[in-house]
Amino acid sequence: MADAWRIDVPGERVLVRDLAPGDEEALLTLFEECEDWFVAATGLPSGPGDVQSLCYALPEGADAGDKVLLVLERDGVVAGVVDAVRDHPEPGAVAVGVFLLAPWARGRGLGRALAASLLSRVPDTTLVTATVPPGWPPGEHFLRALGFTLDSDVPTASAADRRPGPREGGVRRAVLRRPGG
Repeated sequence: MADAWRIDVPGERVLVRDLAPGDEEALLTLFEECEDWFVAATGLPSGPGDVQSLCYALPEGADAGDKVLLVLERDGVVAGVVDAVRDHPEPGAVAVGVFLLAPWARGRGLGRALAASLLSRVPDTTLVTATVPPGWPPGEHFLRALGFTLDSDVPTASAADRRPGPREGGVRRAVLRRPGG
C-alpha cells in the first residue's frame, strides 16, 4: 500500500499514509495519549520500546514483507496508527494487530471511515482478523459495528507477535468474513 490517500469524514479531511522514519516522536505521543488502551491491553502504560515493537513485531509464520504500518493524520497531527499483516493467518487474509486512535480522535467517525477505506483497498480479501482486550467496550463495539464476530468472553492467548507484559491477560479474537470467504 505504499502511497497516501485522503478519506472524508463529515467536517474533517484526514490523510492516511505509510509510517515514515520521522514519525517516531508522533507515535510516542500517540501511545502516551492512548494510555487507557495500553493499560487495558497490557496492564501497563505504554513504554519506550512499544514503538520499536510496533515496527518489528510479526505473528509467527508471517513474512516481514507483508507487514503494513499506516498512520492517520488529522490536520497534520498523527491521530492513529494501523498495524496489519497481509496473507495472514492464511493467503487472502489480513491480520490487524493494532488499530489505535488517540482519545481526542475517537467518536468522530474517523475509525469507521478508516476501516471502510482500508477494506475498499483490498477487495479480494475474504478474511480479516483482529483482537481486542477483554472488557474493552469501545473496541468490542467498534468491531461489532464493522460486522466482526467476537469469540467468547473468555480471552485466548495474548498477541502472538510480541512478548506479553507481566500483567497482560489474553485477548478476544474477532473475525470478519467477506463475500467469497
